[in-house]
Amino acid sequence: MHIREYCRTFAAIMEKKDIKKVAIFDLDGTLLNTIDDLGMACNHALSRFGYPIHSAEEYPHLVGNGVNRLIMRALPETEKTEENVLRLREVFIPYYNSHNKVHTRPYNGIEKVLEEMKSKGWLLAVASNKYQAATEDLIRHYFPNIFDIVLGEREGRPRKPDPQIVHDIIGSRKLTTVIYIGDSDVDMQTALNAGVPAVACTWGFCTRETLLQYNPQYIIDNPKHILTIIQNI
Repeated sequence: MHIREYCRTFAAIMEKKDIKKVAIFDLDGTLLNTIDDLGMACNHALSRFGYPIHSAEEYPHLVGNGVNRLIMRALPETEKTEENVLRLREVFIPYYNSHNKVHTRPYNGIEKVLEEMKSKGWLLAVASNKYQAATEDLIRHYFPNIFDIVLGEREGRPRKPDPQIVHDIIGSRKLTTVIYIGDSDVDMQTALNAGVPAVACTWGFCTRETLLQYNPQYIIDNPKHILTIIQNI
């Protein structure tokens, strides 16, 4: 579905149901553990051009800002050029598209939390720096009929931590409650830039210490703790 169609559908749902509560979720490291499949795709692209590959333990420190930034970080220092990034991206994208569900799995308990939030009248959205096609594909596969709007990296739109993706989701609606749930420093910065409360998840790709540097309103160690938060806001 085209981004404009998503936004129109989103607005129609909110208008029809008079929904006032919106929860915005990051994808990688928050909803899904995608790190192994991302690492495999990046290593595949690196090895195709004869560059050194990285261990699985290194990739949590390389992801978070979209595919191009991932590739740039993964390249050797002397090879970090836009031209090389684009060459590797052409290999990365088709490989990842066909291998993005090999090891990727939802974090334990997150599906039940999402279902409970839906039952309580929350509208659920995804805001990711993963390119739009892959974001839609993964959400459709792992969380069918759960999310009302799914936004990833899109041409002409800045990536997180720019708050534009949050603004695209919220629109001009007058909402009583908005929360942003994510696992990374990029997510915490996005919430700060958008002026919405942040829920920091420690089960993802960043350390608790890193997340605490951004003074999130909430920090949680288990998806079920989201339900405790929404009971009190």
